[in-house]
Amino acid sequence: MQSKLDILQGTLDLMVLRTLSTLGSLHGYGIARRIEQVSADHVILNQGTIYISLARLEQRGWIRSKWGISENNRRAKFYTITRAGEKQLIAETENWERVAAMMARVLATGRHG
Repeated sequence: MQSKLDILQGTLDLMVLRTLSTLGSLHGYGIARRIEQVSADHVILNQGTIYISLARLEQRGWIRSKWGISENNRRAKFYTITRAGEKQLIAETENWERVAAMMARVLATGRHG
């Protein structure tokens, strides 16, 4: 059984992969702000949380990084999804869709009209 922390890490990792797949190369701050924006601020990420996820994804080979200059002329690490990361994104997305559909069925069975 996965712990709550494992599930949260997996969720954040999936959001990071989706963000990079959709928007291309971004620095950590940009990734965090985009996730917050898309979630309508239901997900608020501090720098430590996002960088732990980025380090984990890079270690697994799902993203890569290189140094560049941000829009405000600061040196920043930019992250890009790899081919392996794209494959993982597809697998994780399919898994979440199965879990969400199953949960919707389970939750709907207890409702009385």
